[in-house]
Formats: sequence, structure tokens, C-alpha cells
Amino acid sequence: MTTNSHKAAGPTHKSVEAGVAVAIALFGVIVIVGSLKAGINWGAEGPRAGFFPFYIGLLIVVSSIINLWHGLHDNGRGLFAEWGQLRQVLSVVVPTTIYVGAMPFTGLYLASMIFIGWFMRWLGKYSWPMVAGVALGMPIVTYFIFERWFLVPLPKGPIEEWLGL
Repeated sequence: MTTNSHKAAGPTHKSVEAGVAVAIALFGVIVIVGSLKAGINWGAEGPRAGFFPFYIGLLIVVSSIINLWHGLHDNGRGLFAEWGQLRQVLSVVVPTTIYVGAMPFTGLYLASMIFIGWFMRWLGKYSWPMVAGVALGMPIVTYFIFERWFLVPLPKGPIEEWLGL
């Protein structure tokens, strides 16, 4: 294997399209199963809670099967992305997913401080004083703008409760 062929390695369009189609079809199946539990028939008051979502789930599954078929039978595409490019995308997607997943447990403010600080230092290579200033300052500004001035409550965690915010 040459260096150029190794650099150009990565998933093909066909495999990515198949993976996305299967993932979306699984989502449709989850919608269908939830709809069946809620009831898809017609009740005395009209359609039951699962009636409309059931047909949407069915449409999602059928559409995904069509997309899967077209994706597997399209031979004109090559590489979707190189592994290095996908690593760059994942370097943003993974921390963002962790941020969103941590928010119900830590609250918006603590999660945002860590998230902003991580990105500034890791991806931006900013100095520690700049990281500390922005990572602490943004959640404080957000708190005053939304919670105090607009009276919009944002998700809080144990630290905000401890501080009485």
C-alpha cells in the first residue's frame, strides 16, 4: 500500500448512505413501536395518540428502505471522506455530545464553562487567562441576560442550586 492510497482511505459513499439509511429506519421502527403502545386505532374521541406517529414512522421506514436500495445500487461514487477529515469532525461532535448529555446533570452554566474552556484551549490554543476569562464570563453574562433581565429560566444543576441561583 502506498502512502497516497493510505491517505485517501476512508468510508465510501455507499457504506455511509447505507449506514444512515439503516439508522433512520431504526428510528422509524422505534416510532412505530411507541405508537403501537399508545394505540393506533380510532377511539370514541377520535384517533388515539399513536395514530399519526404510526403512519409517520411507517413513512420513515419505507423511505429509508428506498434510500438504502438506491444507495446500494449507485456505483458512481467513491470516497465519502478521509479518516483524518472524519477525526476532525468527531473532535467537535464528541465533545458537543458530551456537553449536551452532561447538561441535565450539571446544569447549563457548569457544562458551558467546561465546554467553552475545552474548545478554546484544545482547538483554539488560547492562553489560560483568556480561556478562564471567556469560559467563566460567558455563562455569567448568559445568566444575567436570560435569568435576570428576560426572566427565562435555564437548566440548573447542583452547583446553581447550592449557590441559590
